[in-house]
Amino acid sequence: MRRLTEEAVRAGAFGFTTSRTNAHKTMSGEMVPGRFAEIDELYAIGRGLGVAGAGTFGMNSDFEDEAAEFAWITRLGKETGRPIWFLLTDRPTDPPRWRRIMAGVHAARLAGASVTAQVAGRPVGVILGVATSLNPFAVRETYKPVESLPLAARLARLRDPSLRRAILYDRPSPALLSRFGPLVQLVAGSWDRMYVMGDPPDYEPRAETSVAAIAAREGCTPDEAAYDYLTADAGNFLFFPVTGYTRDDHEPIREMLTDPATLLGLGDGGAHVAMIVDASAPTYMLTHWARDRKRGPGLPLEYVVKRQTSETADFFGFHDRGRLEPGKRADINLIDFERLRLHTPEVVHDLPAGGKRLVQRADGYAATLVAGTPVFEQGQHTGAKPGRLVRRGR
Repeated sequence: MRRLTEEAVRAGAFGFTTSRTNAHKTMSGEMVPGRFAEIDELYAIGRGLGVAGAGTFGMNSDFEDEAAEFAWITRLGKETGRPIWFLLTDRPTDPPRWRRIMAGVHAARLAGASVTAQVAGRPVGVILGVATSLNPFAVRETYKPVESLPLAARLARLRDPSLRRAILYDRPSPALLSRFGPLVQLVAGSWDRMYVMGDPPDYEPRAETSVAAIAAREGCTPDEAAYDYLTADAGNFLFFPVTGYTRDDHEPIREMLTDPATLLGLGDGGAHVAMIVDASAPTYMLTHWARDRKRGPGLPLEYVVKRQTSETADFFGFHDRGRLEPGKRADINLIDFERLRLHTPEVVHDLPAGGKRLVQRADGYAATLVAGTPVFEQGQHTGAKPGRLVRRGR
């Protein structure tokens, strides 16, 4: 494993990542192989990076035994001299956890290891709707027959009073809950954690926009409030923050973003594409943190830009980009900052075999250049595709 890692990095890989979390499972419900990898295996891979003198070691870990996890991370970082990073979010079941983890990061750094926590700029959550791949009623047996219908027909059936009564009377199926896992179990009935997204979408929602609060005002059950809102229009979505929203505001996120031992990232841009759309996170950093935030302090524009450009480029070894300097790769966004705006996500069917995914459009990008070539102008693709495979050292 050490030899293969060294060869991969020398061939152009930028590093290694693995999963040590219970959240990642195979289609059959088993843990992914990396979940229970022996520490000796991880050391061998890390030493491969050390011998090559390049690459970062990244992971997603549950930190079940925080002291033991930091012990081997610190030792590996000191022995190899390579940067080690992991994903960090706060959790509603353990709000102080992120502070303990960050204390561990700073302790590892003091001990001589390059350890960094990668954090998100907004809550990490899922988008619930009739058109997406998940909603609160998807785990009820009475809902299953309509799932395979075309969207228009599905909405028409769901608006039928008799089917509405049947679904609302039904309860989440234990068999479906066990098959889908803990996330869906959480989504199935946490009405106080589901928020109307709105337009523009609100990722720092107030309690009064939750399904539970709307139901209380309207004198109905949360099930009824959610059902009627979602079936009124295919574009109506509920936002369910899974992590990053324990306080019902963004103060913990702001503290993480301003900690020098963190790196901005944590976007689920290529997975769960019909219920998550994190491709808009960089735009959100600019609109929310640098311009629009009202419920607490924002962040300086130049700080937000640096966090998303030179910092990440430097950390992962993309030394030919990340700054506007002579000789650097001209990857540039030309932005009308005052006009910058995110729209509500929408579902499109443009994947192979008509597969669906969420996209989220934005106004305010005058042009996007890749290596000096305009690829988008006023939000429209120019047809140019100058991108190519990037290898370390090129």
